[in-house]
Amino acid sequence: MTINNKVYINYFDSVSCAGNDSLELFQSVCEQKDTIFTDTSYIKEKVVAIGKVSKDENLQNILLKRCEKLLEETKLVDFSKTLLIVGSSVGGMDETERLFFQNANYKKINYKKHPVDAIAYHLKEKFSFYDDVSFSTACTSSANALGYAKEVISKGIYENVLVIGIDTLSYTTVCGFSALSVLSSKPCTPFDKNRDGMNVSEGFAILLLQNKKEENSIELCGVGYSSDAHHMTQPHPEGLGAKSAMQNAIYDAKLNINDISYINAHGTGTYANDFSELNAINSLFIDKKPKVSSTKSITGHTLGAAGAIEAVICCMILQNQIIPPNKGLVEPEIDGINYSMEISKERVNYAISNSFAFGGNNTSLIFGITK
Repeated sequence: MTINNKVYINYFDSVSCAGNDSLELFQSVCEQKDTIFTDTSYIKEKVVAIGKVSKDENLQNILLKRCEKLLEETKLVDFSKTLLIVGSSVGGMDETERLFFQNANYKKINYKKHPVDAIAYHLKEKFSFYDDVSFSTACTSSANALGYAKEVISKGIYENVLVIGIDTLSYTTVCGFSALSVLSSKPCTPFDKNRDGMNVSEGFAILLLQNKKEENSIELCGVGYSSDAHHMTQPHPEGLGAKSAMQNAIYDAKLNINDISYINAHGTGTYANDFSELNAINSLFIDKKPKVSSTKSITGHTLGAAGAIEAVICCMILQNQIIPPNKGLVEPEIDGINYSMEISKERVNYAISNSFAFGGNNTSLIFGITK
């Protein structure tokens, strides 16, 4: 017997530079709030714009409290029958850096709190999960975590899966992107001819996926993967991998291409990404052009957390039937795209969220209103 359960998102929460919860995040995105600011502390004699979370404590400790809040607000008594899936690009690197720079010595560094599964390790000190898995595939980390969650629920392996996407700012990542010459000194403007780069940011999102529908459930309908392996850091200029990922997601969701109303683009604000993704969208959607926007001009690029945070944004779009605009988009790079230029109240049944990573690792997720 083939098991093919539907997969529902029944709870979500987030913390980012754009807001302390999902409602604040969505308001910031819709109202085009200023959330990205310049910083000189990461790179000597260089100004970069980054997205910092306003916080008095470690982001991982805030995450612990939000998991406690989830238990209070859902039907889960504990996490004993829940699979934990974490998507992160840097893991506990910020903690390692803090200790190293503080002492100029590696001996006080806890090796268990450094790798990508450091987040799961931290959570397991407080909660008892049935099991845990960690994904680190750069900027697709938490999108791939969501894809894996859909697979294990749809096959009847788990009933409850908690997906967490989280990344914190670190010198290693900020300086690494600076070395690639892709950082902007101002809030990024994806898809605009005059853009000059991306904004590294931090934050997390948590999503509870289950096999049972609730009143305000959002369905994770489809997942599409591809790997174009065109270049170590740049996507194929024609967007072949991005196009394939979106096609595969539509096929997995058993939808028609014209069913898609909105695309939350990866849209980092770098030339290589924007040009490739727009070409992919243009070549895939011929008859009906879905609205397209990037929300990274508000959230910044949260790296491994981006897929989860933008999944939350898609859930809010579907629940509110509101499409946010592209902040800072004045002169579009490519014609033929249905750019969302202002906030609009319109019918959205299905939304695609794109996440693309170094090495040509591409993931597209489709979210829909439950039926």
